[in-house]
Order: sequence, then C-alpha cells, then structure tokens
Amino acid sequence: MKVESSDRLEAVGPAVWDALHARAGLRSPFLSWTWQHQWATAFAADRRLDVRRVLDAEGALVGVLPLYEVEPGVLEVIGGADVSDYLDLLVAQGLEEDAWTALLQGRAADRARWVLHAVPAASPSVRLVPALAGSCSLQVTVEREERCPVLALPATWDAYLASLSSKHRHELTRKIRRFEREVPDGRVVAVHEPAEVAARITDFLTLHRASRVGKAKFMDERMEAFFRAVLAALAAHGAVRLWFLEAAGAPVAAFVCLEWDDTIGLYNSGFSPAHAALSPGLVLLSHLIRDAIGRHHARFDFLRGEERYKLEFEPTLEDVYRLEIAGAARA
Repeated sequence: MKVESSDRLEAVGPAVWDALHARAGLRSPFLSWTWQHQWATAFAADRRLDVRRVLDAEGALVGVLPLYEVEPGVLEVIGGADVSDYLDLLVAQGLEEDAWTALLQGRAADRARWVLHAVPAASPSVRLVPALAGSCSLQVTVEREERCPVLALPATWDAYLASLSSKHRHELTRKIRRFEREVPDGRVVAVHEPAEVAARITDFLTLHRASRVGKAKFMDERMEAFFRAVLAALAAHGAVRLWFLEAAGAPVAAFVCLEWDDTIGLYNSGFSPAHAALSPGLVLLSHLIRDAIGRHHARFDFLRGEERYKLEFEPTLEDVYRLEIAGAARA
C-alpha cells in the first residue's frame, strides 16, 4: 500500500469515488461523492484540502481520507460535524487495517493533528486507529461524541406498536387519533423525484426556520444553498425523500429522510408552531416508520442527537466517536 496526497477532490473524481463507496463496509450518504463534493464547495472553498488516497500494489484506489485545514496544524475530515452524521475513512471492506496502517505510517513525521468527527461505533476505525498508532509513535484520543437513536424494524407496524411500553404506545396512538379527529382533511405527502424535491425544498426550509430560533440561525444563506444543492443531487440518485404532513392543503410538519442500503435516516425536520398542540411532527414520524416497515427496511436511524421525541419511539442508542490523531509523540 502507498499513500498519495492531493489538494482537490477531483484527484479521485465522482465515478471512482462512488465505486469505492459501493465497496465500503459503511456506506452512509455522508461519505458519497455527492455529499463530500457539495460540502467542500459550500464550506471549504477557501480552505486547503488534503485528500489522502491509499493505493494497492497495482495502483488501484482502496481508501480515501478527505481532510481540510481548519487552522494551521489541524486537519479535520471533510463533512463538518454540524451537518454530517456519520464520517470516517472511506475504504474498501476488508482492507481497513491495511489502509490505516499505510496512512499512519505515511504521516509519522507529520505533527499536524487529524480530527475525525462522527465515526460510528461499528466502524473498524474506532478499534484500529488506537491499536496501530503506537507503532508509528503517534498519539490517539478516542471519545464518545454523541449517540444515535436507532430502531431495528420488525416485519409489521402492529408488531412495532406491540414492542413499545404501554405508556409510549398509548401516547402515540392517542396523538395520532387526535390529529385525525381534529384535522379530518390532514394528509401525508412524500416526494423523491428530483424535480419534486427541488420544488418543495422551500416548504421544508420555511417550516425548519419556524420551528425554533436556533434552527433559524442555523439555516443561514450558505446553509440553505448547501441544502438545496445536496438534496437535489441526492434525489437524482434516489437517496432522499421529503415528507410533509398537510392540513387544509398547507404543510404543518416536514422531514428530510436519507436512504441507503437497508436504512432510513431521519436527517432534519421542521414544524409549524401554530399547530404544536396537535403534535404534527410525532404524527408524521409515525407515518415514516410505518412506511419504512412497509418497504421492508431493517433500520430506522434517527441520526445524531437524543431529543425527547426520538426517545419516545424507544430506539437503541448507538455511539459515535471523535478520533484525534496527534503528531509524533515527543520523547
């Protein structure tokens, strides 16, 4: 294995990148070319990139560690901890140890710090990086960054309801029935075709900003441009759905879901505060889970954050980690 470095993602390119992504053990959309390229365009256009490519003996690409300079001497994985829920070394499944060995040996004399955010507990990186670093005289810190609530989906919606505690099952069904009773014209709408997604992103953004002050601050002009670009691009790959709960023909709750392998990921949300008493977000979320079960997905991933509304669906909490790789330790 050998490692080469470039200051451009285009040194890999979309076709080769996504071919590697398809071979990876962890294939979240946050590591796809679409996501990485759109994020770098939106948030790192004025930053130095350091894209480390791992090549096998035949010169074929088997791993990519895309980094950007946050400040002198500090490189973080491209994707940003504020918008990307799962990040990691992109590597062909089964070659994780070889790739990390090459990367760590190749930077043994480099005193820059590498920081990887949002590495899922299931990633071999969490185990391999600390184990390999010592032989390269490197220092590694691994700490839990957040947790992701995840549902393992049963075969039917009724089976899911039966798995809930009596308290949460009662509250969920009560709120669904109340909404149906008080909003008889309510309906759920889902769009996934690129033109439909592009047409309804504004509806989502409006509800997102209205939800709370913090979300309005988060969704500034640059973030909006990123959302519009990345969601439209993901829709072209069949990897995103926008969901709306409507009342009197107007949206009162919205979710952005990302889809990969056997997983539905609840990426972002918005709701109308004027309808908060009717729990529109929770009602819509129940439809999302029912739909995921109906389409035979195995996992419903609420992604990072332990908000109370997520925990009411009784998920399992899965850790994500921050890995910091410091330069060669001083004697």
